[in-house]
Amino acid sequence: MTVLVTGAAGFIGAYTVRALQARGERVVGLDNYNDYYDPQLKRDRVAALCPDADIRVLDLADLDALTVLFDEVRPERVVHLAAQAGVRYSLTNPHVYVQSNLVGFVNLLELCRHRGVAHLVYASSSSVYGDSATPPFSEDQRIDRPRSLYAATKAANELMAYTYAQLYGLRATGLRFFTVYGPWGRPDMAPLLFSRAVLEGRPIDVFNHGRMRRDFTWIDDIVAGVLGALDHPPADTPPHRVFNLGNHTPVELERFIAVIEQAAGRPAQKVYKPMQPGDMLETMADTARAKAAFGFEPTTSIEAGLPRVVDWCRAYFG
Repeated sequence: MTVLVTGAAGFIGAYTVRALQARGERVVGLDNYNDYYDPQLKRDRVAALCPDADIRVLDLADLDALTVLFDEVRPERVVHLAAQAGVRYSLTNPHVYVQSNLVGFVNLLELCRHRGVAHLVYASSSSVYGDSATPPFSEDQRIDRPRSLYAATKAANELMAYTYAQLYGLRATGLRFFTVYGPWGRPDMAPLLFSRAVLEGRPIDVFNHGRMRRDFTWIDDIVAGVLGALDHPPADTPPHRVFNLGNHTPVELERFIAVIEQAAGRPAQKVYKPMQPGDMLETMADTARAKAAFGFEPTTSIEAGLPRVVDWCRAYFG
């Protein structure tokens, strides 16, 4: 069966394509290679992780082009990872989030519905919990008080997918990712941002004066969760489920920086700043539901993962 992976040149996308190919799936990807961060990193990521992948250059907001692709490829399953990412960027560039995360998602839902896709797995985010939930975040907690437009679009995706499941029987699974990191990761996120800066002797901005905790989740653990969810479509009525994919182990920001310092062999130049608009003080995933449904159980600590990120940054960025 053919699996369509959107955002295939992205961080989680390229690793997912590689994992699907490794188990013998026919995979077709799409990505618009936008310039939110350097498109060359995306091209290099694909060349390193899935060089023989069939990845089409296409924007989800282009319904006509997306329809042509669906009719050519006829995917039985879709892993939807494409989105305009970033909490802080959404404060200054709201319209790109509407086009990619809302218009693009409706286009995808419509084609999945009309072309008989058996299972849609789509990326949500831990950001949806906003001010409504208390750690550990469980899927049953409210998500109606987002702290950013990005979070609001992801919460909207969950509501939209539920509606299509309820109205049309489209089987859909949403995955709330918790701060995913690893080699070839996003350069705007703290693991790469801090690692590069410490290696290069540049200062890092430490928001809320370091009083923050994040549930950092290793990329291989996340991909195992994506494939586990894909292999276990919902049998509920309506056929829609949401899962947390996180490490269930929040890490103090200062400890996170200390691990990077040790791996880099030099101290960080820390510039302490107040809390940024849109940020959350703490994230922590309750992963019991994903474990029960498909055996999701992360195994990688930051002490094991972060040095590999630092080594990759040293090699890739010089």
